Amino acid sequence: MPYSYKDKVIAITGGTDGIGKALVGALLKRGAKIATCGRNHDKLYDVQVQNSNKFLHTVVADVSKEEDCKKFITSTVETFGGIDILINNAGISMRALVKDTDIATLKKVMDINFWGTVYCTKFALDEIIKRKGTIVGVSSIAGYRGLPGRSGYSASKHAVNGWLEALRTELLDTGVNVMWVCPGFTASNIRNMALNEEALPQGESTMDEGKMMTAAECAEHIVKAIEKRKRTLVLTFTGKQTVFMNKFFPKWADKLVRNHFFKNGELVK
Repeated sequence: MPYSYKDKVIAITGGTDGIGKALVGALLKRGAKIATCGRNHDKLYDVQVQNSNKFLHTVVADVSKEEDCKKFITSTVETFGGIDILINNAGISMRALVKDTDIATLKKVMDINFWGTVYCTKFALDEIIKRKGTIVGVSSIAGYRGLPGRSGYSASKHAVNGWLEALRTELLDTGVNVMWVCPGFTASNIRNMALNEEALPQGESTMDEGKMMTAAECAEHIVKAIEKRKRTLVLTFTGKQTVFMNKFFPKWADKLVRNHFFKNGELVK
């Protein structure tokens, strides 16, 4: 029988923008019961309005805070009776050279991207094991290849990939699937919210979104990968090319990545 999302309980962090918001919409259409969280109450309300008359539960939560993650997972279980799938999507990026970057920037990125994944997964783990469900980490190509100007982001996504790989191996005999997804450049709000060297949002990105995969396309790929219980998902031709080059031709990849992210000696933000 084909996989069905009907009545599956899915917890999605960071569901108010970009890929997370697209996942909420795509999975609600498939009959799932969705719980999502975000830091902004007004944005969560907008998501509820856009998906009225659906099984949608929202919680104001900052995934960098352990207690907020516990509140989100506990509230989801109390509302829907359990959790089948956890999608650790909430994330933040950064744009600054290491020599210019405050430690606060690096710490904030790690707290949200890595520790947010750890907290939510730990609190949801028993429920997911009970249902032989799925744990997903929305990572990045930066989880395979360190990117200049994005050192903290790269570190956090390497940490996510390694942690989920260890968890997957531990859970091999439980029926739980653990998967990490690595989008290439995706048109979403994460770049505009990226932190500068002082841990403040940088504002508008100079990157051309016209050539990027949309958040909706990315969400559809993730939904299908969950159905197939994949181990990893690397998206876009550039993303696959980057992972391949870095694995087999790392010195060449250094030069290609450097040329991509620096124009006239200046970091592209």
